[in-house]
Amino acid sequence: MSGVVLKDLKILIVEDEKDIRESMAEAMRYVFSDVITAQNGDEGVKKFRKFNPNMVITDIAMPIMDGLDMTKNLKKISPNTPIIALSAFSDKDKLLKAIDVGIDKYLLKPIDMDELLVAIETLAKNKIDALGDIVLADGYVFSQVKKVLLKDNKEIALTKKELAFISLLINRLGTLVLHEDIKTNVWIGEKASDAAIRTFIKRVRDKVGADMIKNVPGLGYKIEVLQ
Repeated sequence: MSGVVLKDLKILIVEDEKDIRESMAEAMRYVFSDVITAQNGDEGVKKFRKFNPNMVITDIAMPIMDGLDMTKNLKKISPNTPIIALSAFSDKDKLLKAIDVGIDKYLLKPIDMDELLVAIETLAKNKIDALGDIVLADGYVFSQVKKVLLKDNKEIALTKKELAFISLLINRLGTLVLHEDIKTNVWIGEKASDAAIRTFIKRVRDKVGADMIKNVPGLGYKIEVLQ
């Protein structure tokens, strides 16, 4: 596989069965730079927003929020992130629903690790490697593979919240992101006043330049597509 190196990537594993979740996470730590786990779809959405992984592996049948509903939420946040679904169900309806919500690969339990690794490598090559870098204003470049902001080939140091904010705008490139969306996706489960959010965004714009992040007064922010 050329291009993407799996050791540069982060993966999120969402599985309600503890033994399966832990054994899968242990195996994935040999493959990925960072492995994040969640035990249901609701926790999966929160951890996706917080850690911004490159790929997701999820069970379908889970309490609180199942894998299909979680996938709907994740695809709204980041449409291009590949998602592999694992299920004990082989019926046609489940498969069609999985395709409908945007799941990229559907594998049956019990999991064959060799088959799973082939699926991961294929998606990394076909979906993540194909993303490439995004050229932004003032010479900035965002690497969609490594999830870092660069200028003159040097990485710009960003806090988790700063990276979550910029990633949110990148995932909706050219589209206005409303204040409420920013609060939901950057301050996950935290209370933040409008004044605190404005101060935070001013700090980010001071760091990367106001030309890159456009303010639409009273509504939100966006990163324009360069022509």
